[in-house]
Amino acid sequence: MQARVIVGAGAAIALVGAVIALARSRAEPPARCAAGMIALGPRCCGEGQHLDDDHCVGAPSRCAAGMEVRAAGCVAPPRMVQIEGGVLHIGPGDWEAQGVVTPYEARVGPFAIDAFEVSEDRWLACVAAGACAPLALSGEPGRAMSGVTMDEAARFCRWAHGALPTSDQLAFAAAGSAGRRYAWGDTGAVCRRAAWGLIAGPCGWGARGPELAGSHPDGASPEGARDLAGNVAEWAIGRDGGAEVRGGAFDDGAASALRSWQRRVMPADTRSPGVGFRCVDLP
Repeated sequence: MQARVIVGAGAAIALVGAVIALARSRAEPPARCAAGMIALGPRCCGEGQHLDDDHCVGAPSRCAAGMEVRAAGCVAPPRMVQIEGGVLHIGPGDWEAQGVVTPYEARVGPFAIDAFEVSEDRWLACVAAGACAPLALSGEPGRAMSGVTMDEAARFCRWAHGALPTSDQLAFAAAGSAGRRYAWGDTGAVCRRAAWGLIAGPCGWGARGPELAGSHPDGASPEGARDLAGNVAEWAIGRDGGAEVRGGAFDDGAASALRSWQRRVMPADTRSPGVGFRCVDLP
């Protein structure tokens, strides 16, 4: 009888411990960093780094897949992915788009697009070449470039022998012919796949700028383009030739901002920590 009481008490203690552990895990930010990265405050830094204010500091011992380990941090090397093109379907397959976007279809020809958002490292190379203006930077070479106007972004792309993407190209890179809800598929807007909700949850608190470009490989499109959803919203040339941004950003608190069809019209001279860009190849 005594043994049964001891066993029962042990089981009860174990159950209470499990409940406490579950409660603690739910009180913490959901896992958001890829293998090779560690969660430090609102940031995903390379393994071996530490957080100093808002910056990942120190030489990393490891970074996310596809990123280079450098003394100054994790950096995604520039490369492009090929998009075969096809028919872009906007809105009709997603009930959340009803009444929010005007459904339309457009044929998009094949093009190549940056696999990663333009980083501070690439911007500094453009500045050194005399083609881009010096701007205030975070000092992390791998961090996504932000706070640039549409004209400044276009100037960089011309220097890189490319151009800013059209709105349809950027949408098609994320949605594909299948009309994916997100760049990676139709479900799972989780923190590990995209840098979003990092100011006031649900993925973190207190972020003051974007993440390292390319540090969320789990959110890549089938072709291998990363951060098409989240981190920084990206400049695009609208169908009317005007300025707009697509893709959502680190400071968006709702997953709806990450939808492939989501777009915002924005003045071309806007400077925002949540707006950056990537380029496409010239035809």
